Amino acid sequence: MRKVIAAINMTLDGICDHTVGIPDEDLHQHYTELIDDAGVILYGRTTYQLMQFWQTLIKEPSGEKYMDDFAKAIDRIPKIVFSHTLQSTGWESATLAAQDLEKEVVALKQQSGKDILVGSRSIIIQLINLNLVDEFQICIHPMLEGKGPQLFDKIKDRTVYRLLKTKTFGSGSIVLYYQPVRT
Repeated sequence: MRKVIAAINMTLDGICDHTVGIPDEDLHQHYTELIDDAGVILYGRTTYQLMQFWQTLIKEPSGEKYMDDFAKAIDRIPKIVFSHTLQSTGWESATLAAQDLEKEVVALKQQSGKDILVGSRSIIIQLINLNLVDEFQICIHPMLEGKGPQLFDKIKDRTVYRLLKTKTFGSGSIVLYYQPVRT
């Protein structure tokens, strides 16, 4: 069975916004490897539209290997977008979800193949509340943002997690790998 891995960035004060953080070479390489090891990535509309930035680097590479490698990885991986407003994705490797989130994820988990990544705050919150996240990979950036969306502000129930491992970057950012303790 495939695992659902929620992988996301957050600041020390819990702000989860794709426009904040320390996006250095190490972090891009980390996410490139994570994407290369996954079979599909799930996005909500807002995050998906932010990620479409990487399409420009496919057409016009930046010359920065780590940026261009990430752009290639994000371009290759199949993406499923959950949106009530988008009519099309505008990206060959992306499709709109055919079912509601729970049904789509349960069906994906039952298929064979590589793991399922989730990179949107809204989708992560919904999947936590549905008890469908098998692993968290939270990258905490050593900064305080002061304002913005909190990652865990809409969680319904208490969940306990077990730390699997950590990974530290030169910037001081750290990835914490957690698994929910199912009782």
